Amino acid sequence: MDMVKRARPGGTLASLAAELGVSRTTVSNAYNHPDQLSAALRTRILAAAEARGYPGPDPTARSLRTRRTGSVGVLLTEHLSYAFEDFASVDFLAGMASFSEESYGAESTLTLIPVGPETAEDEATAAALVGRAVVDGFVVYSVAEDDPYLAAARARRLPLVICDQPTHIPDLPFVGIDDRAAIAPAVRALVEAGHRNIGILTIRLDRVRHDGHVDHATLPAAGMHVQRSRVLGALDVLADAGLDPARVPVVTRHINDRANSVDAARELLETHPGLTAVLCTTDSMAFGVLEYARDRGIRVPEELSVTGFDGIELALVRGLTTVIQPNKAKGAAAGHLLQQLIDDRVGDRASEDPAPRRLLATSFHPGTTVAAPREG
Repeated sequence: MDMVKRARPGGTLASLAAELGVSRTTVSNAYNHPDQLSAALRTRILAAAEARGYPGPDPTARSLRTRRTGSVGVLLTEHLSYAFEDFASVDFLAGMASFSEESYGAESTLTLIPVGPETAEDEATAAALVGRAVVDGFVVYSVAEDDPYLAAARARRLPLVICDQPTHIPDLPFVGIDDRAAIAPAVRALVEAGHRNIGILTIRLDRVRHDGHVDHATLPAAGMHVQRSRVLGALDVLADAGLDPARVPVVTRHINDRANSVDAARELLETHPGLTAVLCTTDSMAFGVLEYARDRGIRVPEELSVTGFDGIELALVRGLTTVIQPNKAKGAAAGHLLQQLIDDRVGDRASEDPAPRRLLATSFHPGTTVAAPREG
């Protein structure tokens, strides 16, 4: 005969605690803070809960009590499938996830809201999607200043941190790098090696799709600040070296994937066959140049020098000359800053201080893909 007293499914935390002769806090800790119980006690509580059909503490009740959902919303500019293929995005999300687990525990979640680079939703659609997210706050990862999803997130009046872009919204906290300055060492490496015929590849500069050569006159007003700053930073260094920035070809692709990167390399190098170096604003675009060069028998760096930006692990393994930005640390910093804002909101602590800004340091990786230009 089964001697365990079975309650019908849907028992409460209080009834389980009473049957086991422990406090309600102890039962709650078995689910939410297992490190505070012995392994034997936690196993006993979970086994009894399963036998009685108790599903665990009600997350809705807990969120009402703590004024927290345990979830953070992350707005992404990429389609969700690509976000997990792009190593820079993966590193950023890993940093966010790591900090979230440390701060909220293993039951914490990241709610990913992929905006996608080709979205044309109106403000009402954006508001509906973002409005459904049950989160404590948002991290907005690299969107245009006029993006409707950013506006929708702001309208929620929850804690919000911007990572990467837009860079100059004075009342919103920001985490990122100085992109204009960060790219300079890669450009100087090309100039110091003797290159004067240099082309630039960049991913999208605006929300509106454009694939092809970039009109230099449009660069200062480009809406995607990160890529704009990297291109302008590169042109700054080239101008200081005595080159005419207006004569430096810039080619862009709206979607930052392998096929588009290879095609961008093709367009740039076939349109400008005299180029001896290609500076890329992402490592993924540099991989496209390397693939194009390999398929056509162009030796790197003997016949073509290539630089990237991001410093993802694969780039370092392949010896790419690149700029390393701390993507994981960036994710963790954004999470830390957001948690501070959430804590202040839960504690009803208003701050009169300006919105905090955190700029992280970058470093240059010389790699093996830059050499003196070919002769002739």
